[in-house]
Amino acid sequence: MVASHETFGGTWPFEPRYFEGNGFRMHYVDEGLGEPIICLHGEPTWGYLYRKFIPPLSRTHRVVVPDHMGFGKSETPRNRVYTLETHVENLAGLIESLDLNDITFVIQDWGGPIASAYALRHPERVKRLFLLNTLSGYGRAERGELTPWFQFVKKHHDAGTLHEVLGHLDVNVLSVMKIIGFENSSAVDANWIAAYGAPFPTKADCIGAIDFPLDILLGRMFPYVREGFPLLDNLKSKPAMLAVGMEDKGIAPKAQIEDFRGVWPGRPIVELPGAGHFSQEDAPDTIIALIQLFMQST
Repeated sequence: MVASHETFGGTWPFEPRYFEGNGFRMHYVDEGLGEPIICLHGEPTWGYLYRKFIPPLSRTHRVVVPDHMGFGKSETPRNRVYTLETHVENLAGLIESLDLNDITFVIQDWGGPIASAYALRHPERVKRLFLLNTLSGYGRAERGELTPWFQFVKKHHDAGTLHEVLGHLDVNVLSVMKIIGFENSSAVDANWIAAYGAPFPTKADCIGAIDFPLDILLGRMFPYVREGFPLLDNLKSKPAMLAVGMEDKGIAPKAQIEDFRGVWPGRPIVELPGAGHFSQEDAPDTIIALIQLFMQST
């Protein structure tokens, strides 16, 4: 858990806010006024991933950026299970406490399944979704070969070494992000390294980052996903757009596109050559412009 007022050399200058209604201290940023945009991160990052998005988007909208349980400035409780269902419930608690409506979700990696599962169950609060290097989980994309990231996870899970290799994210987070698909090395400096490593000072603090990929690899998330299929029209009815960093090594770009078309046929898809899984780092200006155009047109 990152100290509340840590700014990492001024690169994260946003006022920390906390919600404790989910039984742990959940951090979020809340900047600007107007119709809300909720930006959701994934593995193994936190709200810092959206540091370049918050200032321009908050000029015209209320931008809320939570850190999932076990990430960023949120607590890592030891007595909780870290599953898709739990993360969705945590998000629902935060949204209800802030009474947010007409939400635009900007969602990457695990943010995709979390926001999609939320939108199925709470369609009255959601206006549109902007997907970014992620899956909804409801498009029935074919499962192809494991991506390099899941090959890595399976290899170490099978060998019993996954908790060891992902238990040192305080020092190897950049290496792990490169396996998943981080391309923009020019963004890396001492503040960047400190920001992404700070949430993980001990192995026990890495539990959220370890359990996210296992939720997929071991199939733990699938019963909860299947529960949502009868509500699929609630998701299909929402305007949506997908931007894909084509160098993604965590989620195959082809699978992302298939999943998106399975839920939102005919909705816009933009391919981003040269960008990877963390396209917020690789192509921030392009993506911010796409979000703004998408919101103006829907």
